[in-house]
Amino acid sequence: MIKRVLVANRGEIALRIMRTCREMGIVSIAVYSDADRNSMHVRFADLAFYIGPSPSSESYLNIEKIIEAAKKGRADAIHPGYGFLSENAEFSDRCKKEGITFIGPSAHSISMMGDKITARKTIMKAGVPVVPGTTEPIEDEQEAIKVIRKIGLPVMIKASAGGGGKGMRLVEKEEDIISKIRGARSEAKSAFGNDAVYIEKYISSPHHIEFQVLADRHGNVIHLFERECSVQRRHQKVIEETPSPLMTPEVREEMGKHAVAAAKAADYEGAGTIEFIVDDKLNYYFLEMNTRLQVEHPITERVVGIDLVREQINISNGEQLTYKQEDLYQNGHAIECRIYAEDPDKNFMPSPGKIQHISEPLGFGVRHDGYVYEGYEIPIYYDPLISKLIVWGKTRDEAIARMKRALSTYKITGVKTSIKFLERIMETPDFVKGNYNTHFIEKNQKYLSDVDKCKGDCKAMAIIAAFIDHQDRLAKAQPTNGEAGKISRWKASGRRMSLQRL
Repeated sequence: MIKRVLVANRGEIALRIMRTCREMGIVSIAVYSDADRNSMHVRFADLAFYIGPSPSSESYLNIEKIIEAAKKGRADAIHPGYGFLSENAEFSDRCKKEGITFIGPSAHSISMMGDKITARKTIMKAGVPVVPGTTEPIEDEQEAIKVIRKIGLPVMIKASAGGGGKGMRLVEKEEDIISKIRGARSEAKSAFGNDAVYIEKYISSPHHIEFQVLADRHGNVIHLFERECSVQRRHQKVIEETPSPLMTPEVREEMGKHAVAAAKAADYEGAGTIEFIVDDKLNYYFLEMNTRLQVEHPITERVVGIDLVREQINISNGEQLTYKQEDLYQNGHAIECRIYAEDPDKNFMPSPGKIQHISEPLGFGVRHDGYVYEGYEIPIYYDPLISKLIVWGKTRDEAIARMKRALSTYKITGVKTSIKFLERIMETPDFVKGNYNTHFIEKNQKYLSDVDKCKGDCKAMAIIAAFIDHQDRLAKAQPTNGEAGKISRWKASGRRMSLQRL
């Protein structure tokens, strides 16, 4: 049985994993770089080991140093979190050779799903629909032109390795094909060390919907329903919610079955995510599989009521899943906002620096997965994610209202953050209606731009000011002696105070 877990990660995800370990009576072991000496995950862990300089290539991506720390801490298992080494087949295999349990899938499954071309072939054999495109890397650029003419423009040129929007190019005109292929190859080579690319038909109004899956080593596989992840910027998710406002019960059941089939085809073990691209008519196609825990996993936990990290550890202990598909259902609605240290009004420039003040949101239905504190210096070396704000409500409208309230009370000074930008999204008509796809941010710039929002606020404030002035005039016209007059003056005073706060 797993009794000591090294978390090969940092920040909020390291803390999140360690909290479950503590609940399970498992010793948690942290690793840290120079930049993270004072990080909260180091303070929270039972043990902590230094693994090198701040650049991730010299610390969190260094397999030898991670293994050395695991041995020093007498770890039974390593949890990779997400990012860094979480989808590294070599790391999974090395853990196995060292006799350390890797809390995640096998190296075979990671390799199979990590290469997008191999994944497409595997999934097609399982009967899961895939986006029309090639099943081999593009070697000849002239042959690529012929293939694209057959598929029809627009198409996406996509890197076979990696993800996160790197090595991707949209081709809308035939004369751009060769330059876009070369650009995608160059970026893929730089990002992943592999310049292989393939072609997929581009879905013009795409929705990004993913299904959470759990699989044990006894052949049991279940899905925990979908997450809507279509609010994106540069192919990076900004807000996620579940259930998806697009989904119907019939399509949900069908997609869930295909997600399970995809996990089985990958010989999968642990927690993973099957990602689909869905058009406006609810035609859906396999996009890729993430062989790890997702950043947005808390919204699934909140709606389904299952601790996914606990399940990962139980599966790695060789236990069978204790849930059957028919036992699971979605309860209410959950939304997650990613809070970044960046300036949305300056093209989302990263904003590293020292946190001067932080006031975290509280209250019913609110979960805050963060790791910063007053005086903490956000380093320049890593992703600028500060925290994840998760809310739950009985309905989608209630969840949106709760998220607006939580964001309005979330205060951070010392660095720029995306909080105000997220507040604007919550008030954008298309989001409120659930009528959005991956083009949401570009389409709604008039609502999301700070200048335009200020104009709207000024107009609203002018209307409120006029209303208060009218009420004040009525109050002055009434007798000022007796309780009635006192109440009228108190109400007018209260409205003035509300305006000042606004």
